[in-house]
Amino acid sequence: MSIGNIIIGQYESPCGIMTLGTFGDRLCLCDWQTGNRRYLIQNRLKRILKAEFAEGTSHVITTVTSQLDEFFAGNRVDFDFPLLFAGTEFQKQVWEALREIPFGQTVSYKQLAHHIGMPQAIRAVANAIGSNPMSIIVPCHRVIGHNSTLTGYGGGLETKKYLLEHESYFLFRAPTSEK
Repeated sequence: MSIGNIIIGQYESPCGIMTLGTFGDRLCLCDWQTGNRRYLIQNRLKRILKAEFAEGTSHVITTVTSQLDEFFAGNRVDFDFPLLFAGTEFQKQVWEALREIPFGQTVSYKQLAHHIGMPQAIRAVANAIGSNPMSIIVPCHRVIGHNSTLTGYGGGLETKKYLLEHESYFLFRAPTSEK
């Protein structure tokens, strides 16, 4: 039984189309419209939030769209709208750790596992990253293989490469907005 709706809309980024979703006044979904993992993420959201998807718009979607536009223009390095994480406590811990990776920098799965105090949980960390429902906002694209190789990404490796190059380019240019 549904107790509410996840309002969804589309965002056309320079590197692919994303689905944005809000529940109440918080973002719960910012995911690429590619690959099969998106269905697992969407089903998890519907189950945990006891909600169904409904197309529409909201103040949060408008804000997210504006801030993503600023990000892609090189004028934003952080996002400042409310988030709703729907996942296990471990997934939430990993997603929060992802938010701590600075703009334009990368870490390995092993480094992230060490950061959260679970150095043996590299595979579990990788699985939690793969379940991230908020690409770009929760920057899982900043996690790379231990030998600096690009590894899996929900938007595809070309999108991951684009995002890392984008951030690297703008890292040395002073953004007009810190947020």
